[in-house]
Amino acid sequence: MYCQSKNVIGRIIITLLLFVAIGISGCARSTPPTRPSSPGTPKPYKVMGRWYQPLADSRGFQQRGLASWYGKKFHGRKTANGERYNMYGVSAAHKTLPLGTWVQVHHLESGQTLDVRINDRGPFVRNRIIDLSFGAAKKLGIVGPGTAPVKVTALGKAGDPKPDGRPTYLPVAYHQGNFTFQVGAFVDRQNAETLVRQLDKTYKNAHMVKSNDDQPVFYRVRVGRCNTLTQAAEYESYLVRNGFPDAITVAE
Repeated sequence: MYCQSKNVIGRIIITLLLFVAIGISGCARSTPPTRPSSPGTPKPYKVMGRWYQPLADSRGFQQRGLASWYGKKFHGRKTANGERYNMYGVSAAHKTLPLGTWVQVHHLESGQTLDVRINDRGPFVRNRIIDLSFGAAKKLGIVGPGTAPVKVTALGKAGDPKPDGRPTYLPVAYHQGNFTFQVGAFVDRQNAETLVRQLDKTYKNAHMVKSNDDQPVFYRVRVGRCNTLTQAAEYESYLVRNGFPDAITVAE
């Protein structure tokens, strides 16, 4: 198994459990709540009381419905993939397509088409299937009416352009990547560093990541490494069984 860990020693695990319980009791996790998902699939997420299950692969995806757009209220805020939303750029939000997927949006009334990249989640409004950036909506002539009937076709992830400059696309999947596992988050850096030293006696790749996006700043403690989501799901379950009930998989 590619996921890396050292042999677990029972007494060390018990000690770590007590340490983590004490450390985590004084801090809060900023990760949104999730519910279990099948191995090899991305975790579902919850918005406004409703669960959404992201797709593991964009291959063959097509959808018809209403497109809308979003602008100033979200300009400069972080999108679901960590980028800053640029309302004047060309991007889009979708509820379930893998982040990073390029899609072709076909305006069914005007016949215009536009390729956009999914970097955010939404729209969470009934009967709307895609939220375009202001820049993308302007190119498709949707800004004025606010919504328009469209057909969304997944293209994949951008590949190397052809000799004539035309873009190429590769299927987007969550199954491959670099994954690690978060087992604790602390406001006190010293507590995080102490836990990393303790975990390093039992697990490989024990390390700390400083999160500057939270207020206050959190020091997140992580262990292990996998290169497929199936392995990641198995290793996360292993951590949960061995005393880390709040362990979560993190894509690096």
